[in-house]
Amino acid sequence: MRTNYCGLINEAYLDQTVTVKGWVHRRRDHGGVIFIDLRDREGIVQVVIDPDTPEAFALADSARNEFVLSVTGRVRHRPEGTTNDKMVSGKIEILAKEIEILNPAATPPFMIDDENISETVRLQNRV
Repeated sequence: MRTNYCGLINEAYLDQTVTVKGWVHRRRDHGGVIFIDLRDREGIVQVVIDPDTPEAFALADSARNEFVLSVTGRVRHRPEGTTNDKMVSGKIEILAKEIEILNPAATPPFMIDDENISETVRLQNRV
């Protein structure tokens, strides 16, 4: 069960365990540590998955844009120099302990957040 919305998690939740659910907005692999920006109706939160949790790491490694995930983990401060003051959740991240893929997604024909794609093109690519 979800405990919080992604975009509403802030420093008030430090050291608490939370469960969030949302779409993979972006996924980055930085040499053994995976970062996922998870998006829901309230915004985005950064999730960090390290190899110390092999099951969660394997699922995060297979996740792609627009997969729907459930993530449970501990809220912690982002390392110095990596904060994003433009986001409510920009000073924290979730260190994932459990990940569940609720729904995989086919690769979209265009990036969902690409503002350079016209509505006409979006409608032409409907399945």
